[in-house]
Amino acid sequence: MNRKRIAAIVIALFMLAATLSGCNQTGKPLDGESKMRVVCTIFPPYDWVRQILGDTAGDMDLTLLLENKADLHSYQPTVDDIAKVATCDLFIYVGGESDEWVEDALKEATNQKMIVINLLKELGDAAKVEEVKEGMEGEEEGEEEGEECEAYDEHVWLSLKNAIVFCPTIADALSSLDADNADTYRANLTAYLDKLSTLDAEYQAAVNAASAKTLLFGDRFPFRYLVDDYGLDYHAAFVGCSAETEASFDTIVYLVEKVNELNLQNIMVTESSDKKIAEKIISESRDKSQRILVMNALQSVTGSDMENGATYLSVMEGNLGVLKDALK
Repeated sequence: MNRKRIAAIVIALFMLAATLSGCNQTGKPLDGESKMRVVCTIFPPYDWVRQILGDTAGDMDLTLLLENKADLHSYQPTVDDIAKVATCDLFIYVGGESDEWVEDALKEATNQKMIVINLLKELGDAAKVEEVKEGMEGEEEGEEEGEECEAYDEHVWLSLKNAIVFCPTIADALSSLDADNADTYRANLTAYLDKLSTLDAEYQAAVNAASAKTLLFGDRFPFRYLVDDYGLDYHAAFVGCSAETEASFDTIVYLVEKVNELNLQNIMVTESSDKKIAEKIISESRDKSQRILVMNALQSVTGSDMENGATYLSVMEGNLGVLKDALK
């Protein structure tokens, strides 16, 4: 059974439950609950909301759907998840193929005044489609290097420049919902944009000073927005949204040849990798001494990580440190 069919069944179950329990057309429960409800599918916009809310965060009911290492690309909403979406005041999601279930969920929303932010739509013409590079799994015979797929690259949050675009839209939505605190949200937004811009400049400075300009991932590659921001090149085993975990002989050979040709000293992986492909590349390379470096794609942030202080900025700052090592 495909994901869309499963989601449709979940939505039908939710509607039955909603009919039995009863909700008004604002989405608010009938018990007088007054908190505004904000639902985000993934961690980055959830944290952007937290930063813009600041000290008023306790006045909002803020929900993160994909928690504790749930993967955006395989996520299936539960009846409870659908209920949270259908009754919230602000819903923020990515909007790519992994979010096909959202369209049907929004059709059944009980809150007719809900504000919805689709991150890919917010990017407009700046949204990128996934790119199949030479040597990647999925490259068809006759395709040229750099040919793009039909699916949009969903990993929009891995660009600080994109975050700078998204956060004012989120602040506008929060101000619309809670006009009494609009000045606070604007002040928090200004301070947060300064931090994002400062880190963006640090990334560019690091790339400008680097001796190498190419990253090689023995893994999926969700960082296209990031490398394009700073003029870096890359090679990888899979596109960012690939479900594959086994690389073919031809892909391994291609990546090994690139490691040797460019004299790369580091093989990159994401935080969810088992590192087997990276280890195979190293074992087949000329030097056999490369390090494996981990860049965090912000797809595995857990509740425990958040309790320990993880934020979008802290993870992206950590990625900058890894990038500096990788480009030496």
